Amino acid sequence: MASKDPSPLKDLITANHILHHHGVVDAYGHISLRNPNNPRTFFLSHNVAPALVSSPSDILEYNIEDASPVNKDAAAGYKERCIHSEILKKYPGVNSVVHSHSEAVLPYSISGVEMKPCFHMAGFLGTHVPVFDVATHYTRTSTHDLLITTTHLGAALAAAFADPDGYVARVGALASSFLSKDGGGDAEPRPDHTVVLMRGHGFTAVGADVREAVFRAVYTQQNAGVQTTAMVLRNAQMGAVERGKGREEREKGVRDEGVRWLGDGELGDCRQMGQDTMGRPWGLWVREVEANGFYVNEA
Repeated sequence: MASKDPSPLKDLITANHILHHHGVVDAYGHISLRNPNNPRTFFLSHNVAPALVSSPSDILEYNIEDASPVNKDAAAGYKERCIHSEILKKYPGVNSVVHSHSEAVLPYSISGVEMKPCFHMAGFLGTHVPVFDVATHYTRTSTHDLLITTTHLGAALAAAFADPDGYVARVGALASSFLSKDGGGDAEPRPDHTVVLMRGHGFTAVGADVREAVFRAVYTQQNAGVQTTAMVLRNAQMGAVERGKGREEREKGVRDEGVRWLGDGELGDCRQMGQDTMGRPWGLWVREVEANGFYVNEA
């Protein structure tokens, strides 16, 4: 543990607490950090609830290549660490990954209703948020529990962050922050999508650093709540129209277009606004968990 730089680990521990404080994670869920001193490894807490991560001794170092622990005698880790290893492997510009089972987001992974960016803090979602169905990637020996426990399934999830239709090229460089620092690396240094929903499981969000990944995870959950509320209101209005109007109005109804998402021209600017002001919520969130006696950070 002495070889670890405590400052990035302090942020990683704090990030665990922030995600719990906002209900993005509970006993389950996790956040990783690529090792800033060795891009071939990453840090992730051992098999413990995020709120209880409290010191560098709770953080394990893993090889990105196969998600194996650097220290062969390390404590037990999360079964789903392949989520992190495979995304970090495929996208050199991603340095932090959040996995969440958020109840607010889950309905959008199973209902066929697509999550859309509804307000200015969610521009990073882009025009399309994919839903990954692990069942289409099971092998003969897979356990059908929806968990991403192998490099095969992790690689399939990582691939869902790339859009074969060239989303970034169509809409603009919405994920420009993912460019690797040296401009090199693999052929795909950044994903087309910042968030991927996971059918019946939750979602995974990525960022260029811990703060960005946390920002995106928190506002993905908030966006889900806003969208659900807006759709409930719109459907209630549609029902009122159908009850109070004649046949013509019933046939016409109230179309989905009545709920206005961010437009293509707004997405990039809203994403940039979030980038420019990210320090404000991060500072608040850090102080909230520091002032809460439940959380301990000894880094």
